[in-house]
Amino acid sequence: MKNNISIVCILIFFISCSGKMKEQTACSLSATLDKNDILRTIKTVNDNWQASHPVHANAFWHPAVYHTGNMSIYQVTGQEEYRIYSENWAEQNNWKGATSDNKQEWKYTYGETEEYVLFGDWQTCFQVYVDLYLLDPDERKIKRAKEVMEYQMAISRDDYWWWVDGLYMVMPVMSRLYKVTGEELYLQKLYEYFSFARKLMFDEENSLFYRDAKYIYPKHTTKNGLKDFWARGNGWVFAAIPRVLEDLPLQDPFREEYIRIFLSMAEALKATQQPEGYWTRSLLDSAHAPGFETSGTAFFTYGYLWGINNGLLDRKTYEPVVAKSWHYLTNIALQPDGTIGFVQPIGERADQHTEVGPDTTADFGVGAFLLAATEMVKYLNK
Repeated sequence: MKNNISIVCILIFFISCSGKMKEQTACSLSATLDKNDILRTIKTVNDNWQASHPVHANAFWHPAVYHTGNMSIYQVTGQEEYRIYSENWAEQNNWKGATSDNKQEWKYTYGETEEYVLFGDWQTCFQVYVDLYLLDPDERKIKRAKEVMEYQMAISRDDYWWWVDGLYMVMPVMSRLYKVTGEELYLQKLYEYFSFARKLMFDEENSLFYRDAKYIYPKHTTKNGLKDFWARGNGWVFAAIPRVLEDLPLQDPFREEYIRIFLSMAEALKATQQPEGYWTRSLLDSAHAPGFETSGTAFFTYGYLWGINNGLLDRKTYEPVVAKSWHYLTNIALQPDGTIGFVQPIGERADQHTEVGPDTTADFGVGAFLLAATEMVKYLNK
């Protein structure tokens, strides 16, 4: 798991790809890692999580994010027990998010009770339900997802994603439902909702997203007066766009806009990575909330690997970024028993938690790690 040979190889990679030598050396991360080691790490992490969580959680965003990672891992491992684990979770939740059937009471502002059907945190689960449907089509698996999203799209408003997390929670739901139904309205409304979120939260100067309207500079600053871009908040977007691009037709008129945002974020994030490979919770001010953090780092690693694997990101430019972040994820965040540590707990801002340590883990953090690991396996298969 913490393979000494791999550590030495990665250190050699850092040295040989730095300074003047970087210009002369065609480096390949694939020469420093072994796919079977990665698969063993995946098994250790995911088996540990599932064994320690035999009772399934509800369908709210954070268990749902874990299951997006679990289903992603299933695609590269073919481990039936992983699919079954997500299927059982979906069955327990009756293939629903928030459970109210009274459309007159459906709400889209923040809420954790049954009437918040239109709140994106209750829609994340639909990504997993569609993934399960695609493996074994059965209309009941996506009936509720279609009902909710069709109702939402019939309402003439575009401000559903007023917080940055919502982009990961729902953008891939809409692109996946388009993939299943062929209904163009999903892609039209997806772009309308994304445009609202971009105009509200995206800082064009820094190519990064604020968490929501409360955190926009200069109304809000870090302790040192800088713009406060939350790592996990940007991780949600940097992971969401690849998941959408996988489903979009090449001729989609908005595809280039998603790619533009993704590429600009990739460049901005590269400049904020710490020497140890992780990203601090406040991207431009490491002193604002210092210390290791895994969830944002894992989502960034996933996005970078996906971009390299799919030809959107230059391999020579971004391989060193991935080498450092993967080293952090597997040699600092990953604990001997398979726990993914240093995950900032649930919250909404960079400095919300003072104690984030090796035992600080969460379902969504494990899900993020599994997404990154999936793309690493694909990278090593090339």
